[in-house]
Amino acid sequence: MIKHYFKVRLEQLNEEYATLIRRTNEPRTPGNGIFLRYTNPILTAAHTPLFWRYDLDQRSNPFLMERFGINGVFNAGAIKWKDRYALMVRVEGWDRKSFFAIAESPNGVDNFTFLDSPIHMPGSGKPETNIYDIRLTRHEDGWIYGLFCTESKDPNAPVSDQSAAVAQCGIARTRDLVDWERLDDLKTGSPQQRNVVLHPEFVGGKYAFYTRPQDGFANTGTGGGVGFGLSDSITHASIEKEIIIDPRLYHTISETKNGLGPGPIRTRLGWLHLAHGVRNTAAGLRYTLYLFMTDLHDLTRVIYKPGGYFIAPKGEERVGDVSNVVFCNGWIADDDGRVFIYYASSDTRMHVATTTIEQLLDYVVNTPEDEGSSASSVGSLQQLINKNLASREIIKIFP
Repeated sequence: MIKHYFKVRLEQLNEEYATLIRRTNEPRTPGNGIFLRYTNPILTAAHTPLFWRYDLDQRSNPFLMERFGINGVFNAGAIKWKDRYALMVRVEGWDRKSFFAIAESPNGVDNFTFLDSPIHMPGSGKPETNIYDIRLTRHEDGWIYGLFCTESKDPNAPVSDQSAAVAQCGIARTRDLVDWERLDDLKTGSPQQRNVVLHPEFVGGKYAFYTRPQDGFANTGTGGGVGFGLSDSITHASIEKEIIIDPRLYHTISETKNGLGPGPIRTRLGWLHLAHGVRNTAAGLRYTLYLFMTDLHDLTRVIYKPGGYFIAPKGEERVGDVSNVVFCNGWIADDDGRVFIYYASSDTRMHVATTTIEQLLDYVVNTPEDEGSSASSVGSLQQLINKNLASREIIKIFP
């Protein structure tokens, strides 16, 4: 009886898993002209291999129970690797501990499969409870770097507070995405650091970092904003001076905190940046994504910044372990100009949106900025209305 049960259940699990992995993903048209969302998430907890979650030995697991539960697959770094689209995802277990694993796709939008084993990231030699949210950068020095959050319990917190933590930027590098060399954690003048990104090129012979200085683990305090700093070394990275290039501002999508997502993309007009902004609402924090551009030569000078959000949680994306959140720390720009934006929703699953460099440049350059008031927003809207009403041929298609 038990033997038959085990066999039937295993067949069901295998069939369900195969169907999920082989499922094609179609774009949701017509979209907004800026990017296309896709019908299905590209990675979920169910995409992790069965042999990660189940003991497949009938003798030790006759009821075929999950032995290692996966809570979510999200916040992935991304890189093109050997003509495949590789995501280094944050996998979180039922125990709240996160680790990194590589999933690859032949086309970037579906059929993502995990490598057999997760990443065994070397430790830093210091207490480290959790690691997560890696950004991948192929640097001109020949290495692939991963910058991630390394978290540990706040040693100064009272015993009554078991949630207080200290976050810093861990740094590792690799040649093959499998074997990693751990370097010293980034040192800055800020008490804590999260969402740190390595610039892909040297700046004046130095390594350039985009930072997010903050006073505490959850709250930015007197810090906040996307910062920028230089280090002579990468193996012992240290930034003496941070310049805030994109501050958080009152009554915007990033009034509570903001931070850079993936590394910037070099374009003919400037460096294209994707970041996340957080604001507080009556329902809790809301995370959205936005774009801005910096000068090709002066990386601290923002030259374009469209107002409002670029991507916000929509539909099922609003529901999950931490609701009303979209977060991105990985995108891939192909040589043909196509861009794959890999974003997570509600700390639960991974999605993809596709666009092109030219669409993103058009969006960044020609979308009105947030000028800081309701009156200015109405003014921008009225300009668009007047332009369209001036040509009755354009609006004939409307009822």
